[in-house]
Amino acid sequence: MAKSLQEQLRQAGIASQKQVVKARKAQNTKEKMQRKGVAVEDETANLIKQHDAEKLERDRILNEEKHRASELRAIQAQIQQLIEMNTVEERGDVDFRFDTNGVIRSLMVTEELRRALVRGSLAIVGKDTTLSVVPAKVANKISERDESWVLLMNTSTESATEVDDEYAGYEVPDDLMW
Repeated sequence: MAKSLQEQLRQAGIASQKQVVKARKAQNTKEKMQRKGVAVEDETANLIKQHDAEKLERDRILNEEKHRASELRAIQAQIQQLIEMNTVEERGDVDFRFDTNGVIRSLMVTEELRRALVRGSLAIVGKDTTLSVVPAKVANKISERDESWVLLMNTSTESATEVDDEYAGYEVPDDLMW
């Protein structure tokens, strides 16, 4: 004679007689409701559905974070490639100083590169200790991806030349460097 699981659990001491009776009553009530055609709520199924929904939401959030991280890595790789392909390698003996977030940094360049940096046709880009001189168009592309890489990019304005015109008659000595 096969005993029900409830009887086996009760005999093993895992379930009490009260628990067995309560489970039987719940089962009988559920069967009666199903026979009458009344929809019976299954708590276990509801808990499983809720758990699955929570898991799907956690997975979605995790996937979004992974996607954002991979996009960030891709952007950083693009910036590195732009810098490597367009760096002006020529260095010189003129000390060019510029301000980056309140810190004055220095870069040794030629006089021609210094003039181009002041005019705005060249820009200085980089992170931490790595500095590179690139054309302004490349610096604009880098700035579109991540502005924190562009350390110095001067823009030429016509109003600055108008102010300087009143001193056009005065010759600046060659040994005077700013």
